[in-house]
Amino acid sequence: MKPLTGDDPVQIGPFRLLGRLGSGGMGRVYLARSAGGRTVAVKVVHAELAAQDEFRRRFAREVAALERVGGVGTAPVLGADTGAETPWVAVGYVAGPSLRTVVGDEYGPLPPASVRSLAAGLARALEHIHAAGLVHRDLKPANILLTVDGPRIIDFGIARAVDTLTDGGLTSTGAVVGSPGYMSPEQVRGERLTPASDIFCLGSVLAYAATGCPPFGTADSGVHAMMFRIAHDEPDLTGLPAELDELVRGCLAKDPDDRPTAAWLAAHVEAAEPWLPGGLLAQLGRLAARLLDEDGEPTPTPVPHETRETRETRETRETRETRETRETRETHEAREKRGRRPLLVGAAALTALAVAGGLAFAFWPRTPAADRSAPTGGSVTDNAGSGNVVPAAFHGAWEGVVKGTQEAPYETARIEIGTGVPGEKAGTYVHVAGERLCMGRSTLVSADEDKVVFGESDVTTSVPAKTCTPAAHQTLTLTSPDVLKWTSGAATATFRKARSGPQVVPEAFLGHWKDVPHPDVSDPNQDLYSHEVIIMQGPVGAPVVRFQQSYPHTDEETGEPVAGTSVNCAETAVLGGAGDLLVLGPATVDAAASDRECTASGASVNLRIQRVDGKDRLLVYGMDADGEPGEFSKEE
Repeated sequence: MKPLTGDDPVQIGPFRLLGRLGSGGMGRVYLARSAGGRTVAVKVVHAELAAQDEFRRRFAREVAALERVGGVGTAPVLGADTGAETPWVAVGYVAGPSLRTVVGDEYGPLPPASVRSLAAGLARALEHIHAAGLVHRDLKPANILLTVDGPRIIDFGIARAVDTLTDGGLTSTGAVVGSPGYMSPEQVRGERLTPASDIFCLGSVLAYAATGCPPFGTADSGVHAMMFRIAHDEPDLTGLPAELDELVRGCLAKDPDDRPTAAWLAAHVEAAEPWLPGGLLAQLGRLAARLLDEDGEPTPTPVPHETRETRETRETRETRETRETRETRETHEAREKRGRRPLLVGAAALTALAVAGGLAFAFWPRTPAADRSAPTGGSVTDNAGSGNVVPAAFHGAWEGVVKGTQEAPYETARIEIGTGVPGEKAGTYVHVAGERLCMGRSTLVSADEDKVVFGESDVTTSVPAKTCTPAAHQTLTLTSPDVLKWTSGAATATFRKARSGPQVVPEAFLGHWKDVPHPDVSDPNQDLYSHEVIIMQGPVGAPVVRFQQSYPHTDEETGEPVAGTSVNCAETAVLGGAGDLLVLGPATVDAAASDRECTASGASVNLRIQRVDGKDRLLVYGMDADGEPGEFSKEE
């Protein structure tokens, strides 16, 4: 929490401000106290938005929706003035992390008893939401906060009254409303929505809570592909405990009439006591206790008068300093030994959850690895001391063909698994398709002797730049010492052990290769053209292959090559796989060694060695289409 400054008010309505929690696209959010001592979050709309009539109407609808629900299973409205010159709303402060943070980053999948308790609590909240004549429309893990006494649903930014939802999933422009991975089939199709739509979303949330994976995959294969799966395919419930199967599948029925109502679920799904694992509840308790101690500074620190230019300079500097502090902290944390990461408390642990303009906020400290409870659902084998739960059988690199065959792959994937505990980046993945190579790190969700699950990922390499999205959740199941089954959403593949380390390129590939003229083509100008491949040693993810070409300029009128002239081009390609084939991402032009006419080929390729007439030939196959390979012989 940041202290108040001269730009901040000290009082809004009856609420005394303690400090600034954050600032988002809609406004500033403050931690405050009511006259009776209750902790609240006050959102104040930005002045430029307050001047827009349409935004004012939207803000008023969101506040009205929260007031109609009455705070049961949500963050209650404690005060608001949507008609003020600067509109504001105060809601009860929720001391708890989001379900997405707990499952995806900190703890991993919840045990079955906790998932049933989650279902019961969310069903009660949805019962009141639906009784108020509303459909939430955006129920997802990021919009569910976990507290000591149960879950809370937040963010009513796109909630609507049932009688207004004639085209429930569409905006006035025809765009689909909601979060694609957690939408209902009728929402995807833009049909009229009923409360049953929220129940389908609830089923997706429960599946994620129990397995760490959304039941219809992620947008890694494209948003439209994921939405098609929601509308037409059965959910992927791999890893879902048997005792939760009937509950989750019932909520995920394609036909809205086949789903249970929130009232039925609230009456028939029994919550456990305690509702969360002991270690997690203890953290939430400490979190709530710290919240009660927050007092902040009741009056702002005076600051000198500053011009607009001075203020902009100061805000730019503050943004830069915040970024630099964060980067320093992240670098320091990366160097900490596993199991000894410090608990982030005080100001560093203060996080405001403002999802899509939501009105509830929460503290959540990062969990030290040593305090995290191991996921349930199987024994955990520790092969590298207290800082590891990944069985040794999974360690190392694995590769497989996602589309095509081993002899003619069109799409490949690779993952290198290291040691780690849930919440840590323990996997490095590479995905190569016809015109793209993506590489990144994946967060370990759970591990047992037969299965490892990875959740959220980031992107560290994208070729071409900025074309990759993070990998979807990945489940790897060991079927033999050298083979495992890989699943990610609807995609499945067989992975086999592959080379890893700083020198993965087989010796036979290394060296300088020159183009072999086609035996059936006679060209008197053949000597004017050259095509070479230079392969160096290195790890996956490094630019180990260089393509060099030289060809003559052509006469604009005749199209014939002009003797004595040449265009020289050089490209480099990143290694994406090193199994039986070398898999390369699209080559990029080396501008320093290329003429201005040169353009990138834009296609991924795979390389293999073939023995011809007692000598090795390098064959270069494209991965985006069938066709004859380029042939190269090694320069002696």
